[in-house]
Amino acid sequence: MSTDTHHPLPARLHSLAAMAGLLERLEAAPGKQAAGASAEQYRSVARRVSELLEQAVPDAELQRLLQMAPHTAALYENLRYGLAGLCLQPLDSALKAEMAASAAIARARAAR
Repeated sequence: MSTDTHHPLPARLHSLAAMAGLLERLEAAPGKQAAGASAEQYRSVARRVSELLEQAVPDAELQRLLQMAPHTAALYENLRYGLAGLCLQPLDSALKAEMAASAAIARARAAR
């Protein structure tokens, strides 16, 4: 007897999953020029993924999608940074990034 471990995403995430797949393919392409994609096409895909991420409910299904799409997850994290910081990064690297950012801000303020 085999157990089905395939868990399809709900229909509300299908558009996001399709666009995330496209973004992941563009990011994986050497020089970010997959199949002759222009910078404007890349920006358009990233913008659309951002819009869909803004509309997405932050639940377990979205987290599952983000685990499969690391570049989309990074975009999601950047969109949510003001609310949650580096919420998808491992705690150690998130803490180091937060400390580096704080130090850079302090240096910039001191340089005024």
